[in-house]
Amino acid sequence: MHILLTGSTGFIGNTLQTALQRAGHTVHGGVSPRSRTLLPGQVPMDFAHDTTAAAWRPRLAGIDAVVNAVGVLRDTRARPIDAVHRDTPIALFDACAQAGVQRVVHISALGIDGSNTRYAQTKRAAEAHLQTLATQAKLRPAILRPSVVYGKGGDSSALFMNLARLPLALFPGPMLTARVQPVSVHDLAAAVVALLGPALEHTGTIDCTGPEALTMGAFIASLRQQLGHSPATVLRLPQPLTTLSARLGDAVPQSPWCSETLAMLGSDNVGNPAVFEQLLGRKGVHYSQLVATAWR
Repeated sequence: MHILLTGSTGFIGNTLQTALQRAGHTVHGGVSPRSRTLLPGQVPMDFAHDTTAAAWRPRLAGIDAVVNAVGVLRDTRARPIDAVHRDTPIALFDACAQAGVQRVVHISALGIDGSNTRYAQTKRAAEAHLQTLATQAKLRPAILRPSVVYGKGGDSSALFMNLARLPLALFPGPMLTARVQPVSVHDLAAAVVALLGPALEHTGTIDCTGPEALTMGAFIASLRQQLGHSPATVLRLPQPLTTLSARLGDAVPQSPWCSETLAMLGSDNVGNPAVFEQLLGRKGVHYSQLVATAWR
């Protein structure tokens, strides 16, 4: 198939593009309109400003399916979270419905239900609009909700690896107690390939998780063990200092640690991997094997 892949230069999108091409698909990857040169198959698109269906319809000519893998951890002037997570995806979904491109695979996030962060609110809004179009039989979408996605090239993965290398770690309280279910970025890509192949008719929302949940603190400890290090001494950062560190991160747009991240870490990020494992035809990579299999 000819697949329009948004976010193809990002951490998840780049892995998706490689997997889809290996599966025999032709990928038309979205890149920033500010890119100086366009490689064959690349399509300029701007998620900060392309907020109308009219902006997307020309890009859908000859396209059989769309995969949306654009996402941001926090709001910035260059990548406003309202546009990137809500307004532009909604415009893209409307354009798909108008152009007759029914198959849409949307990468969302686990743990957004019940959260009042802007991240969660904007993610839920895009999901709700996509589900409305599905109810109206205008699209056949699959919504993937991954837990913490681990792999080389991911900002959060690099943060986890850096923390795992420290012999003395001072962690915010939520990072020690919140439960996650890490998923390999390669397993996530394999699920997308299945949804555009043998599971083409599968629709609905799918939790994308590894086979076992654990606290974030235990996950960092496991990464440290996988790196061959002895156990670290772990201390809990007092709550006032945790809040202060997040506010300091707010002032650094490139930092993955900020008030939004702190709020998201306050709740569990776990799910049922049964449908995900059906797509894979196997269990996902266990968190204890992620360094060997996903950090490459």
